Amino acid sequence: MIESITNNFSFKMESVKILNVIIDNISMVDALISIEHFIKESYKSHIVTINPEFIMQAQTNENFRNVLNNARLRLPDGIGIVLASKIIGKPIKERVTGVDTVYELARISALNGWRIFLLGAAPGVAEKAASELMKKYPTLQIAGTYAGSPHPDEEKEICDKINQTYSDILLVAYGSPNQDLWIARNLDKLNIKIAMGVGGTFDFIAGVAKRAPQWIRKIGLEWFYRLMREPYRWRRMLALPKFALKIIFSRLVNKKRELQFG
Repeated sequence: MIESITNNFSFKMESVKILNVIIDNISMVDALISIEHFIKESYKSHIVTINPEFIMQAQTNENFRNVLNNARLRLPDGIGIVLASKIIGKPIKERVTGVDTVYELARISALNGWRIFLLGAAPGVAEKAASELMKKYPTLQIAGTYAGSPHPDEEKEICDKINQTYSDILLVAYGSPNQDLWIARNLDKLNIKIAMGVGGTFDFIAGVAKRAPQWIRKIGLEWFYRLMREPYRWRRMLALPKFALKIIFSRLVNKKRELQFG
């Protein structure tokens, strides 16, 4: 992506609101500049990767919606987010996926000596993902890995385990909405600088799940590729047409208001 990150943090952070969920209108480069700034200035920060499924969950889960909106950085993860932003007339620069962001975080962490902790996924997956990341970036420091559980009863043990590793970055793979609710509940207890929910990213990095080829990702059909490989996800995928209908209806309502009130 880029060889190094500039210390300049002068760009203006813009955002777009889609169905009452705020998403930052930034590129991958902007996101990495922001993250480096947060780490160097010790701004303890929660980063969320928002896709249409998140937005649909947020329609009926006020707590989750507040967590997303109050995050320090809200990445536009999902081609549906990009398309929706164009429909409502506030186009987002580009899709910034969780998987790509984790790879970029690993790369710049290797350059800067930042330590990363991998939390979540099925037993053994985080360890495999850590191994793959260190193969790709030999100077990367993985401070620790742990599967654990998002259950509140385990939170103190997990926080203590993470704090003992002196990590800078925490990646949490408990799925949505659990991972970001977990981070929101525990961020103040953790001696880290960045915490980010990453969904199924560890599975992709570890090779447990196969990511769509680059050409499929470019045309925005990664969701369809994953559905074909994992048909049991069809219930979750129902969020996509519901999201599309809500966006179209919202746009029509706003257009009608514009015509009425000039």
